[in-house]
Amino acid sequence: MSTERHDIDVERARPPDEAAPAPAPGDAAPVARPPEPAPAAPAAEAEAAEAAAAGAATAPADPDADLRARADKADEYLKLAQRTQADFENFRKRMARDVRAAEARGMGRLAKELLPALDNLERAVAALEAADHDHHMTDGIRLVTAELTAALQRTGIEGYAAKGERFDPVCHEAVAQTPVEGAEPGTIVEVLQAGYRLNDSILRPARVVVAG
Repeated sequence: MSTERHDIDVERARPPDEAAPAPAPGDAAPVARPPEPAPAAPAAEAEAAEAAAAGAATAPADPDADLRARADKADEYLKLAQRTQADFENFRKRMARDVRAAEARGMGRLAKELLPALDNLERAVAALEAADHDHHMTDGIRLVTAELTAALQRTGIEGYAAKGERFDPVCHEAVAQTPVEGAEPGTIVEVLQAGYRLNDSILRPARVVVAG
């Protein structure tokens, strides 16, 4: 009994910071606790970190260079649009000229077919007036002739060649040349057949007699 009391006194007398004695070979080893895992970062912080890393990876090295590249591309598109607009405007004008030229050619061909009929009407009026000035058909033929002439004028076709004008080989066809007293040489003294023009184009030259 004294021995057990002595052992208890020794245990009480041992300093608290003194290591416990190693277990005997036959005793069981103490079980070690696993280290506690570190607390995980919040999901929002992880996503923010990933976004910052991605932005840092894709951010341009020189922001001014990116702006200059965008400005150059915009200027290139603007110039392309201006060239396209200019080409379209030129095409539109060219087509308008071609349409007007085609219309003029069509009207010229039609006028050339109608002019002989107009000449015959004028000859008929002249013949009736020479035979009988008061003939009942004279007014009717004269009216038809005037309507046909007015229709041609509305399309830009008009007759020309009057006495006293200077002879122009471009507009006139000299059938004869004769000396006429009081007439200056080179002037038209008689019109045998009227000429017709469409704007600046001669459809048919006037057949005239020129003073020599």
